[in-house]
Amino acid sequence: MDTQADPDAGRERWQRRFDQAAKRDADFTTLSGLEVDPVYGPPDGAPVPERIGWPGEFPFTRGIHATGYRGKPWTIRQFSGFGNARQTNERYKMLLAAGGAGLSVAFDMPTLMGRDSDDPRSLGEVGHCGVAIDSAADMDVLFEGIPLADTTTSMTISGPAVPIFCMYLVAAERQGADLSKLDGTLQTDIFKEYIAQKEWLFEPKPHLRLIGDLMQYCGQEIPRYKPLSVSGYHIREAGSTAAQELAFTLADGFGYVELGLSRGLDVDEFAPGLSFFFDAHIDFFEEIAKFRAARRIWARWLRDVYGAKTDKALSLRFHTQTAGVSLTAQQPDNNIVRTAVEAMAAVLGGTNSLHTNALDEVLALPSAKAAQIALRTQQVIAEETGVLNVADPLGGSWFIEELTDRIEAEAEAIFARIRELGGDGTMTAGLLRGIEDGWFIGEIADSSFAYQVALEKGDKRVVGVNVLTGDVGDELEILRVSHEVELEQRDLVTARRAARDQVAVDAALARMLEAAKNGENTVPPMLDAVRAEATLGEICNAFRPLWGEYREPVKF
Repeated sequence: MDTQADPDAGRERWQRRFDQAAKRDADFTTLSGLEVDPVYGPPDGAPVPERIGWPGEFPFTRGIHATGYRGKPWTIRQFSGFGNARQTNERYKMLLAAGGAGLSVAFDMPTLMGRDSDDPRSLGEVGHCGVAIDSAADMDVLFEGIPLADTTTSMTISGPAVPIFCMYLVAAERQGADLSKLDGTLQTDIFKEYIAQKEWLFEPKPHLRLIGDLMQYCGQEIPRYKPLSVSGYHIREAGSTAAQELAFTLADGFGYVELGLSRGLDVDEFAPGLSFFFDAHIDFFEEIAKFRAARRIWARWLRDVYGAKTDKALSLRFHTQTAGVSLTAQQPDNNIVRTAVEAMAAVLGGTNSLHTNALDEVLALPSAKAAQIALRTQQVIAEETGVLNVADPLGGSWFIEELTDRIEAEAEAIFARIRELGGDGTMTAGLLRGIEDGWFIGEIADSSFAYQVALEKGDKRVVGVNVLTGDVGDELEILRVSHEVELEQRDLVTARRAARDQVAVDAALARMLEAAKNGENTVPPMLDAVRAEATLGEICNAFRPLWGEYREPVKF
């Protein structure tokens, strides 16, 4: 077992970090009034395995902050969006007034696919799985009365992430914000689209080109903003195991590290701008172990493979969402319990921000009441359970440490297989080959099928579905998005096109395309197009003659 040479040195290092860090002024006692320490470890003089360590130090198994949540609790960031920008703005204000600490934007399917609301292919989809955003004017309405300079905003979109980001910047600019100080996260993760979610515009390489442009722009102009949130959530929702979710997600992250290095960027400067997004599923201890293993793997690979040296570059920061796929339409009130258990696993695993799903999301977008219950779930955990008091409270548990080691070993075996696929030793080549050959799809399909078989045989049990199926049958009030939203949004897009300076739009789009052809950064000219009220569809369509469209290869 790898142990520290001086058993007490680690505790002393942690104590120095803890003493120097800012901490909240709060009550850190149990419900009965017992004082608790900020961290626990073995008795004085007993060795601590290096792979476990102490909070705030390599390999960060026990968390990236010496103070745990005593310094700063996780950010309550509820994922929300429906209908048009005005309706979603009202929901955001409700969530913020109820104690939410950050925003997370859900976009509708046309927006996720880079299409305008009046595109014939958008028919019937406008505003139904998120908010419809067609131009910067919609972003203005979306954040009306919400100062973007003071609000961290996450946006879950990948294919057209860069033009949506430009619209966000222009909305902040119109509010008078100092763009260099904006803080938030853009998903942008195109690898997971090919692997799991299937919302892309172009082939992988043009998308990587845009992502590289975004990384460079944010590094130079908006250093606090995180241009990439590498997403395992959708991989897990597609049916992967916990180890596959972890391995595929971190492999994607390593691919983006290689992209940054290929652009000549300093890994210690751009790696802190990479954040992660994981699923918190229903197997309580497995999820906690997964999160702990994720930090350890990232730290080791960034240091040993990619040459990072700073703690910030080695520290994996992640957002968590409770598992939508675990929710059931049968006995939907049970989903409140599932979400609470999953949220607690995320917190005990050290998440940096968290979204809790609403009980009715298996049926529709959440109603206002269901959204409030989901928000209150986090707040009860934070305010009443004592989980903020101690960093990594399950660290040192024989079960948790063994499970962490096993998930890490499974992930490492998958990394080796991905690199083998590529043939040149890089993670990027393996990712691209695995996408092209349908390897990732096949691996997830096999895992999903195995679970479904176990469910149907009764080996795996889901309350209300294949066990304890009796129900009193209360009906839920479901949020329904009116067809009028689509008609109004289409009329709005038409009116904006008629009112803008079309010559300025055409010129800006032409400059943007020229930058793409010449190898220049596309973000500055794209910003100019957005300021002229070019629509999302127009910006995405401008690239299609140059880059074409991607169609997934058929695989049986």
